[in-house]
Amino acid sequence: MSIDGMAIPPLSTSHKTKPAKALSIDDMIETYIGATGAVQLLKAVVVAFAWAFDAQQVFISIFTDAEPRWHCVRNSTNSSCSVVTTSPCTLPPGTWAWDRPAETSVVSEWALKCAGPALSSLPASSFFAGCLAGGFMLTTLADSLLGRKKMLLLSLVSMSIAGVLTALAPNVWAYAALRFVAGFARSMIGTCTLVLSTELVGKRWRDMVSVAAFVCFTAGFASLPALAYALREASWRSMYLWTSVPCLFYALLLSFLAQESPRWLLVRGRTQDAVETLQQIASLNGSSTATNMYVLDGCTMDKDAAASVGGGVFSTLQTMWERPWALRRLAAIMVAGFGVGMVYFGMPLSVGNLGSNLYLSVTYNALAELPSAMLSWLLIARFNRRTSVVALAVTAAACSLACVAIPENATAARMAAELLSFFATCTAYDVILIYSIELFPTSVRNSAVGLVRQAMVLGGVAAPVLIAFGRERSFWSFGVFGLAIGCSGLFATCLPETKGRTMSDTMEEEDEVEEEGESNRAAVSSCAGTAAAKNADSDLV
Repeated sequence: MSIDGMAIPPLSTSHKTKPAKALSIDDMIETYIGATGAVQLLKAVVVAFAWAFDAQQVFISIFTDAEPRWHCVRNSTNSSCSVVTTSPCTLPPGTWAWDRPAETSVVSEWALKCAGPALSSLPASSFFAGCLAGGFMLTTLADSLLGRKKMLLLSLVSMSIAGVLTALAPNVWAYAALRFVAGFARSMIGTCTLVLSTELVGKRWRDMVSVAAFVCFTAGFASLPALAYALREASWRSMYLWTSVPCLFYALLLSFLAQESPRWLLVRGRTQDAVETLQQIASLNGSSTATNMYVLDGCTMDKDAAASVGGGVFSTLQTMWERPWALRRLAAIMVAGFGVGMVYFGMPLSVGNLGSNLYLSVTYNALAELPSAMLSWLLIARFNRRTSVVALAVTAAACSLACVAIPENATAARMAAELLSFFATCTAYDVILIYSIELFPTSVRNSAVGLVRQAMVLGGVAAPVLIAFGRERSFWSFGVFGLAIGCSGLFATCLPETKGRTMSDTMEEEDEVEEEGESNRAAVSSCAGTAAAKNADSDLV
């Protein structure tokens, strides 16, 4: 095509040359620090070990709040006493006794056996309620004011102090209040640990560090039955001391070893601090960056973007509220997380209802997290996140409902179904957390992941009450668990696939990704409509 003899390139009239996309913060960091070295990788794993102490506080009530076994007193004149057919609540004092010293459990020490499901489940529900409250009140501090490292250290120290004070509780009301405080304090440990440890390493190692965090959580969980068995004749207060005091020493060690996330420092505009952190990381990796580090001065967000994450504690939530795609993603993954969290936190607490040995049952559940962590790594590396979440949720639901259908005298079969359900739930829990990291940019990632975890914890709040009712009828525990995770897991179908995508740093970058996705979907829809029209025309001819 030409005008007045001048040749015009065919595309110049309808398309503008698209400028080259600038390097993201993620690409810039990896360019200048080099490959992740062994020392830096070890530091990230040390950060991930915080999940071990987190797991101990989450599941410690399995043993401290356990309902102990009891027996009839032989020299009693009451001939109607029978462990099989009688509840101790209907027997006069002196006709029965606990198998172990009363101080081994809060249920026996404070006579909660006959107090009803509401009071006996109050401490565990209070802990998860504290997690929920802390999550909503503290979730944006790691993105805005404090950063990942300071928030993690503050949470670890606060949780440890609350644990020590819990060992001094004089009654069930003080005990429940201190469990609430402990839950409030630990609400951000899991989120900050996962985000900080993955942001300290390159893209190649993020999946491995995430799995290492899950393995550390399993180690903390698995340590509880061993510790509880060693202290089985001691007071339940010893459990809190043995899990809280070491956590204080770990927090002190972490304050010297861990670095703040350079991604967060750059996003917040703290370029000098980011340069110093990156130089430390580069020296550990054996990379020389002194001549090129000045480029990072232009790697921070613009003023408008910085204001969106620096205007206050809840500014990140406001930023997400203004974008339909962010709300849609957050709502869908929170609903999916709710069902997964209910089963994940509730299933280990309910193993005592199966009639099997408590120490072995909890050990089996804890060890189930190890292969689930490996399966999580495999699914993340090879398969789509969305399909994985749905398949795992449906599997967990079927196995949980099987616990209701299997006769109560078939203890081994019920235990196997419970383990399979918990295994699938653990894997879904891990995949959802990694999925939520990939769904949101750096500027709001900690807040978004925190809200997803709070949705999981919300399911945990209801679990202890369901378990208390489930002691009489298993449908109220295992049946409700199955329905909850099966229905909520289907909401993952509403989420975009993130496998193979580069993580965005700002909401503006994710806006562009979303717009490109909508354009591609519109193009595919248009092509499909054109093809259908041509087929219709050919049929008419």
